[in-house]
Amino acid sequence: MTTLAASTPITRPTSISSFEFWPSWLFYVPVVVFWILMGLRHRSFSLPTAANPLVETGGLCGERKTTILDQAGPNAIDWIAPYIVVTTGVDDKTRTLQAMARAGLSMPVVVKPNIGCNGTGVRLVDTQAALEAALSAFPRAVELVVQELVSHDGEAGIFYVRNPGASAGRITSLTLKEAPIIVGDGRSTIRTLVLEDERSRHVPQLYLPRLSNRLDEVLKQGERLRLVFAGNHCKGSIFTDGSQDITRALSARVDSIMQGFPEFHFGRLDVRFESAAALRGGEGFRIIEINGVGSEATHIWDPRMSLWAAYRDQFKHYRIAFEIGAEMRRRGARPTPLLELLASWRLQRRLMAHYPLND
Repeated sequence: MTTLAASTPITRPTSISSFEFWPSWLFYVPVVVFWILMGLRHRSFSLPTAANPLVETGGLCGERKTTILDQAGPNAIDWIAPYIVVTTGVDDKTRTLQAMARAGLSMPVVVKPNIGCNGTGVRLVDTQAALEAALSAFPRAVELVVQELVSHDGEAGIFYVRNPGASAGRITSLTLKEAPIIVGDGRSTIRTLVLEDERSRHVPQLYLPRLSNRLDEVLKQGERLRLVFAGNHCKGSIFTDGSQDITRALSARVDSIMQGFPEFHFGRLDVRFESAAALRGGEGFRIIEINGVGSEATHIWDPRMSLWAAYRDQFKHYRIAFEIGAEMRRRGARPTPLLELLASWRLQRRLMAHYPLND
């Protein structure tokens, strides 16, 4: 298992909240009810898809990750980690290496499906052998994004909203992401360390499968192991509310970047950053992904967040999505028809069912 260097210990809460790992269907029941009520009020259940009219389904589901990234204007391109798109087929490794060379990409890189969500299938690749293994793990005729690995340790999700016609947008949520790390004592196996850790022992099913070939390995005294690479909550990363790091400088920088994406009004930037100070100053970060109306304000998964506060913030953001969609509809944008939306969702689900385990 390839990992980034685990150079900084986890200093934020490592326990879990009372609802953090509820089954998805249970947690999202109130959200679905709220969505239905907003749909009835606005006479369209798919209205938020009009919020980002130049993205398939507005980014609600089934969209290609590169649909948004490819629209970056001159003031945004330099902030995005370089990437290429390849389609699995025959002689994948050779074709991908050739495409990487043409684009100036070199190892290490991140390989991830172009259609997907929740970090499913994300692989960290640092050798040609690992590249070949990652590519072959996906079904044939699937589009994959091969992206430069941004080596900064920090990772964050920045939620951005801009009302149609407004001169500037705003950051409504900032989430700091960290991977849980276990520390060896020279005696215990990785399995034991995972099962005894304050956080990971509650959800070992998120970590043990991807470490299956190392579970009986004993880490040296002080040796640290990052349990997951994908910066996604449902894959085991630790999310904490970073609202204290939202500054005028960061807000201005993010707005300047996002103004370079035509007709994009609602979504989340996933970034890697070199330090908290640099991030607060609007510097020292690279965008690795931009998600549309299907994205969450992920600070709700902070272990210190109450269930009431989580739903409050969920409802606030989805209310905004409907309001922006309504304004865009008045301006001529067309919400995705429900049958088309259902087809996109089914395609995404079908593809994800065949993706490999993420790193």
